[in-house]
Amino acid sequence: MATAYFTHPLFRHHEMGPHHPECPARLQAIERQLLASGLHRQLQHHVAPQASDEAILRVHEAAYLQQLKEAAPTEGYRQLDPDTSMNPYTLQAVYHGAGAAVAATDLVLGGVADNAFCAVRPPGHHAEPGRAMGFCLFNNIAVAAAHALEVHALQRVAIVDFDVHHGNGTEAMFAGDERILFCSSFQHPFYPGTRLNDAPANIRHAPLRAGDGGREFRAIYHEQLLPALEAFSPQLLLISAGFDGHSEDRMSGLELGDDDYRWLSERLVRLAARHAGGRIVSLLEGGYALNALGRCTSEHIGILLEAAA
Repeated sequence: MATAYFTHPLFRHHEMGPHHPECPARLQAIERQLLASGLHRQLQHHVAPQASDEAILRVHEAAYLQQLKEAAPTEGYRQLDPDTSMNPYTLQAVYHGAGAAVAATDLVLGGVADNAFCAVRPPGHHAEPGRAMGFCLFNNIAVAAAHALEVHALQRVAIVDFDVHHGNGTEAMFAGDERILFCSSFQHPFYPGTRLNDAPANIRHAPLRAGDGGREFRAIYHEQLLPALEAFSPQLLLISAGFDGHSEDRMSGLELGDDDYRWLSERLVRLAARHAGGRIVSLLEGGYALNALGRCTSEHIGILLEAAA
């Protein structure tokens, strides 16, 4: 079949001020690399629709949604936390980001596409049920997971988050929900200051230390997270694809390379083929070194395309 690719022009209009690392150039870097590699023409392109409030409210509090609507500025910026702000396009952009997650899930579970990648911004995995933080307003991956559970009646959905920062918002939304297995590798101690003790059985933390590279990264997946995913046997695999652990990305202290992200992407595709009929929905999270982001995202999408061939 195909690899679906979702994006929207509004994702390039959302911005949080000069020199902010979570910038529109991130998507431009990805699309330049997709064009240069020839992958762009192989994708099934879709314009991300808006998510419904119903889809958002499966994971976010009604009061929080109302606060965002009231906070949306008509000009300038509205600060939500020290790292996160809105401009006049942000509210529409985040609705389309969550909408990409829902629409991609529908396509993959409906058999229209084998897998999907959503080139969305802002990212989502730090957004908690009632709070924006860490550049994130709506938790896109959580919206996709809740949609798969409630609309498609799946019983086992796995989320793999390999962003360098822990997906605290995703964990907050699904801690204790046995239908979800959340596996997260991340630098620790580091933002957002996740506590590692007493996680419920459906949450798997795989912390890495500053200075760790591919050897340590591959080991935690080989020894801890991939076996947990195999045992869970997901019906759908969702990926929070953050590439900010790259050695070129100074937002973190990890020393990962292009090959490490390719290695993990290949193994996740194989796992999905064994347990989920190949069904994967991957959403962009972090990654702020533009050249590395373009290369690694393109490699990740290339592996999805190979699986769909």
